[in-house]
Amino acid sequence: MLQPITDLDQYLFHQGTHYESYQFLGAHYDPKSEMTTFTVWAPHAYKISLGLDVNNWTGADYPLNRVTDAGLWHAEFKIAPGTTYKYVIDTENGRLLKADPYARYAQRRPRTASIVEAPSSYEWQDEEWLTQREKTDYFKSPINIYEVHLGTWRKHEVDQGDLSVDEYTDLTYYTYREMAEEMVPYVKEMGYSHVEILPVTEHPFDLSWGYQVTGYYAPTSRFGTPDDFKYLVDSFHQAGIGVIMDWVPAHFCKDEHGLRQFDGKPLYEHQDIKRAVKKGWGTLTFDYGRPEIQSFLISNANYWLTEFHLDGLRVDAVHSMTDLNFENHTPDSKIYNDDGTSVHKEGVAFIQKLNTVIFEYHPHVLMMAEDSSDIPMITAPVDKGGLGFNYKWDLGFMHDTLDYFELPQEARQYHHQNLTFPMMYRYNENYILPFSHDEVVHGKLSMLDKMPGDQWQKFANLRALYGYQMTQPGKKLLFMGSELGLYSEWKDKDQIDWFILKYPYHHGMQKYVRALNHFYLSHPSLFADDYEPEGYEWIDPDNNKQSVVTYLRKSEEEELIIAINMTGQVYYDFEIEVPEQAGYKEIFSSDAEEFGGSNQLVSDELFAVKSEKQGYKYVIRTKLPPFGISIYQQTAQIKNVGESR
Repeated sequence: MLQPITDLDQYLFHQGTHYESYQFLGAHYDPKSEMTTFTVWAPHAYKISLGLDVNNWTGADYPLNRVTDAGLWHAEFKIAPGTTYKYVIDTENGRLLKADPYARYAQRRPRTASIVEAPSSYEWQDEEWLTQREKTDYFKSPINIYEVHLGTWRKHEVDQGDLSVDEYTDLTYYTYREMAEEMVPYVKEMGYSHVEILPVTEHPFDLSWGYQVTGYYAPTSRFGTPDDFKYLVDSFHQAGIGVIMDWVPAHFCKDEHGLRQFDGKPLYEHQDIKRAVKKGWGTLTFDYGRPEIQSFLISNANYWLTEFHLDGLRVDAVHSMTDLNFENHTPDSKIYNDDGTSVHKEGVAFIQKLNTVIFEYHPHVLMMAEDSSDIPMITAPVDKGGLGFNYKWDLGFMHDTLDYFELPQEARQYHHQNLTFPMMYRYNENYILPFSHDEVVHGKLSMLDKMPGDQWQKFANLRALYGYQMTQPGKKLLFMGSELGLYSEWKDKDQIDWFILKYPYHHGMQKYVRALNHFYLSHPSLFADDYEPEGYEWIDPDNNKQSVVTYLRKSEEEELIIAINMTGQVYYDFEIEVPEQAGYKEIFSSDAEEFGGSNQLVSDELFAVKSEKQGYKYVIRTKLPPFGISIYQQTAQIKNVGESR
């Protein structure tokens, strides 16, 4: 019997503590011997062999040997890189053909086989980026994320003719390398610090957007090879832009060639069907309590961060991993632990273990939770009882803010708390403020079309919305295309409507977002103390009658005064309280004519005078533009910040 797997590999994998299990599981080609080893975990299988073109996918002449009682199978054959294969698994319920769970490359859908990969020959050029990453305190640094779906950011124009849908779609796709040539300079020019890529793990159905995975270790072949994907990441890094990948450990799809009943019985999914099935998504939940699943998933996260130099993972659907009744809303469908609770204890323990391990291996990466619950301590350290993420999406902010901005201006005074309430919990977690793909699809309308009023008012409101997001405490995220002020929702089959930039309002919106992003990057008060109460101070949170909010953003270097007018009225001689008797200037306005605004700007220096108000002792009198954000700064600070940069 072959004994190619070390005793330590076996022990750690079955114990749930092998965090680099991809180094021995899967297919590994050795150029010196020209042999490929195959290792797979399938404890319920009676027999396993390789299905190949040469044996008509029957497994004949290519048997694997069972090397552990706990279900590891292994063999080596003279098989070259580029060979397609599946595991032929004989079970008590018949024969299965399965893709390799650890395959690093897969056939492009609709084909489903795994592909033997040669060792990577890619030579990274991002040492400067990685060195700087180690020195960066991201809590005190700007993080402004451009969320991207690679398949629809930009497409080639192709005549479909007699092509099938898949053939046509594939020809329209940009490759990873083509994206590097076009997307990287665009993101750089627009002033984003990071991109977040919707899942690139291999998936069979385009319109799942990558959220229903079959190949957890394989960058999708839709856009090229694994080395091509490395080129894209490397190109971003050389441009000074971080790369975050959407990662999906919450569930996997039921496609026959995937993980479902991999060896004839539940293996990757929970054995209890009530716990396994995610009815709303038509998917299956991982069995987080099973040690081998912990090795599989934690190794997978480690793999992407190590092999592809990713700067972070956005972990999808965390709430569904921590709540047994995430989808169960009727009494007869609910699931409870023996102690009567509905916390998914294995899921919580897995997440804590995941984050603990990842930060041991990669202390400087970003682990972001997309969590829709109000469970506390998502970003608290594991040793303090938290889940251990360093960031959480603030979906409450997103909903409250959009609910407010969707209102007609005359109704806003009655919902002023939508703007002020998020500050009540702002420092409970380390938040990211997202306007993501989820908000511009499935009938939710585009960001622009959510806004009330006529065309001019819609654009003005959208500029105010983005300005409000950018000046609130927390890191930022915006989905691709939203920077153009699109009328259409995200069309998940077509590219962004780039043509719309020939129209002045949309071109002005793009210019505004670019200017706003660069303004953010150059002003430490907008990011240095996002997670410290000292970084934010209300000036007047209660002016619901005029629908205006004013507040300070502060850092050691500077203070900014922000005023946002949520009505279409111009407020003349508007008094804003200020902390010092000094000169102030408006340094940014969303109402500038170049952005499509009405140009109600304030060019003169404003001098503070004594005030009779209850707050600060001084006020400036200024003009607030309609549906606009205005940002002011002491003139002395403007000079100092300019000199320091």
